[in-house]
Amino acid sequence: MPDVLTIVQAAGEMALMTPDVWFDVVFREHYPRVVALVARLTGDRGQAEEIAADVFCKVSQRGAMGLDRNDPAPWIYRVATNAGLDALRSNARRRKREETAGAESLRTHRADDALDGVLRQERCARVREVLGGLKRRDAQLLLLRAEGLAYRALAEALDLNPASVGTLLARAEAEFERQYRARYGDDV
Repeated sequence: MPDVLTIVQAAGEMALMTPDVWFDVVFREHYPRVVALVARLTGDRGQAEEIAADVFCKVSQRGAMGLDRNDPAPWIYRVATNAGLDALRSNARRRKREETAGAESLRTHRADDALDGVLRQERCARVREVLGGLKRRDAQLLLLRAEGLAYRALAEALDLNPASVGTLLARAEAEFERQYRARYGDDV
C-alpha cells in the first residue's frame, strides 16, 4: 500500500495543502526515518527522538516560507544529519570528561551476553568516533547512504552534483577506512 505522501504527490496537491495538513503529511512520512538515522548515528534512541523533534520544529517554522513544499526531504535530512553529528561530537566530549572523572561502569549480564554487548558497543563507539572525525559532508554521505538513500537523493540532500556522488562517496568510504585503520589497526 502506498504511503500518504506518495498518494498526495501523485495527486499533485502538496503545494495546495494548508500548512497544517502539509506538515502532518511530511511528519508522518519522514519522522520514523529521521529517528532511525539519528539513532544509528548517536546510538541513543531517546536523543534521536529529541533531535528529530527539533528538526520537525524547524520544519514547522519554515514550512510555509523556506522549504520546497513538494520535496522537503533534502532539507530535512541535511538538518537531521547536521544535528546528529553535532550531538555525536558533544557526546564524545562528554564521554571523555566522564572517563577522566572515572564515571564508566559496566552492566552485569551473563558472561557471554555481557562480552558480546561490550564488544558491540565498542565497535559502535569506534565507528561513531571515526564518523565524528570526518569532514561533515563525508560523514553525511556515509550516513545517508547507509540509511538507503539513492545517489540522486544524496545529491539533493547535500546539494551536490549528482554525477559526483559516486566519486565523493568512494572517497568518503576510503577516508573512513583510512582513519579507522589508523586508530584501531585491522581490529574490526
